[in-house]
Amino acid sequence: MAEAHQKNHDYHIIDPSPWPFLASVGAFILAIGGIGFMRYHSGGEFVLFNANLTNPWIFLVGLVIVLYTMFGWWSDTIKEGKQGHHTRVVSLHLRYGMIMFIASEVMFFAAWFWAFFDASLYPADAEQVARAAFTGGVWPPKGLEVLDPLHLPLYNTVILLLSGTTVTWAHHALLHNDRKGLITGLSLTVILGVLFSFVQAYEYIHAPFAFKDSIYGATFFMATGFHGFHVIIGTIFLLVCLIRAIKNDFTPQKHFGFEAAAWYWHFVDVVWLFLFFTVYVWASWGAPLAAE
Repeated sequence: MAEAHQKNHDYHIIDPSPWPFLASVGAFILAIGGIGFMRYHSGGEFVLFNANLTNPWIFLVGLVIVLYTMFGWWSDTIKEGKQGHHTRVVSLHLRYGMIMFIASEVMFFAAWFWAFFDASLYPADAEQVARAAFTGGVWPPKGLEVLDPLHLPLYNTVILLLSGTTVTWAHHALLHNDRKGLITGLSLTVILGVLFSFVQAYEYIHAPFAFKDSIYGATFFMATGFHGFHVIIGTIFLLVCLIRAIKNDFTPQKHFGFEAAAWYWHFVDVVWLFLFFTVYVWASWGAPLAAE
């Protein structure tokens, strides 16, 4: 009887799971709460079906649900891998899934680059559309001081390039079953990721322009801010991998969780290089630099 139910294929049919439904509920609450959160801080009002949702709490509830879902869902995925469900076919499809996710992220950032180039290459059009975002027909807008690309932005570029090196070192150490090298490389990568976030936060605090001042500020903070958000996500991703490495969860043959984190981190590195050379260097060419 047992042989009749024995799996004779490489696919894994998962048990009934609450996570897809809970993820949808959390994402919906997070989106609605995000609108209410922004209206709350801007002094506006958000009313839906006669209910006043102008407060920050709905957003926080949605965020907690999403984070809990991520923790629970990925924990189940790790357990499935340890139970031997990640066969050759399943592992291949996990890789396809990660590749598709990164491809969707590429399109996400393409939208921000599109907005930035549209405003910078056609500043007169940006002036008409944005109305209050007066550019003077030039880019950056007339009278606007910009950040020196060879100061903090260059410093952060070096940090990310170093972190790409250390995560590659960690991967190489894992493939050669060097547990000490894996933990050291991952630790350095996490530290560099945290350092990048602190430097960018300092840069934002001391920026000579604000989000609402001009179309330049809006496109700058949206593009670099969402990248910074991805750096934070990637740092958490790698921190989880570090904890798992300390627990000896990875082997040279089975370590897709770490591999996916490394792919994501390299993607973040490449996006930053595009941001640095376009948003910081090219777009500031000939513009007055803010005093440090």
